[in-house]
Amino acid sequence: MNAAETLAQTLLAQMQDAGAQLVTADILQPAETLLDLYGEDIRARAYVTHDPALGEMMLRPDFTVPVVQAHMQGGAEPARYCYAGPVFRKQDQGRAREYLQVGYEVFARDNPARADAEVFAHFAQLLSGYDLRPVTGDTGILKAAVAGLDTSARRKAALMRHIWRPKRFRALLERMGGQGPLAAPRADLLRALRDVPPEQAGPVVGLRSKDEIAARIAALIEDAATPPLPASQIAAVEAVLNLRGSARDVARDLRAQGWDALTPALDRLTARLDALQDAGIDTGNLPFEASYGRTTMEYYDGFVFGFIADRADLPPVATGGRYDALTAVLGQGRAIPAVGGVIRPDSLIALGLIAPGGGA
Repeated sequence: MNAAETLAQTLLAQMQDAGAQLVTADILQPAETLLDLYGEDIRARAYVTHDPALGEMMLRPDFTVPVVQAHMQGGAEPARYCYAGPVFRKQDQGRAREYLQVGYEVFARDNPARADAEVFAHFAQLLSGYDLRPVTGDTGILKAAVAGLDTSARRKAALMRHIWRPKRFRALLERMGGQGPLAAPRADLLRALRDVPPEQAGPVVGLRSKDEIAARIAALIEDAATPPLPASQIAAVEAVLNLRGSARDVARDLRAQGWDALTPALDRLTARLDALQDAGIDTGNLPFEASYGRTTMEYYDGFVFGFIADRADLPPVATGGRYDALTAVLGQGRAIPAVGGVIRPDSLIALGLIAPGGGA
């Protein structure tokens, strides 16, 4: 057993001491079912193969989805799970394609704020012997801002799809506000559609049916006729995206904006901060970045967090967050509030192991 595996077992034992049940997941997972549940980042980096009997399969890219699936098949609530093992992802040169994850997940309907605080505080304790910078965020706040915009449901849905693609999201926001240029091919198409009915546009080409093409044309025309987003609302969304500082200060500044659409999300943030404070976390100095997690944490839909080393060559040592929407998809509408996170023992070893008793 190498150093990272030994450390993984130590972390796993501490998670079990905290009340988590040890679970396992097959290394080979069914790709057809799971690929759509992961965000674009993980989907693009998954190793996929074909089995003659089982069909399309993939090497396990993480544990969360298999653990949720296992819980949805009959796990009692509340429940705490822990796990350890290798995951596999395509990487840029210099990063390991196979590495260890040690994880902790909590499924509980009662008091989500307290569950968020439990997971974060447990990770803070496990990692207290290392020189790491914690960071927190909340995807739910940005989603609430998008839901509160004065625009069509179709435009809101488009923005929601691209929350995890910052450049695309900003470009869409600017175009919807009349601030960005309309792509030349789309502009030409819209001009043509105004003059030529769909049934006279020519033969059907490609995989889309005639009805699908007609629906897409109707959507483009509807979007073109939708009034621009008010500049004040675009500025408000950008202000949300740019907020960073202590968690308490950010919560106060967001409330000061007086945007009613944010109130439920801010109430959840305040409840979480109170629960974190009760768990021994100094929330007055806890870093918060409203945009944190937007590029690599696509199945998280609320609280997100990470523990980061000041090393450009290392990924975040630990990441996690709340993923209620994922459980709703896997449960076919039966959502179970859930929050969890993972630690990378390999990165901790790269930082240098701290003396026993100093956290992990």
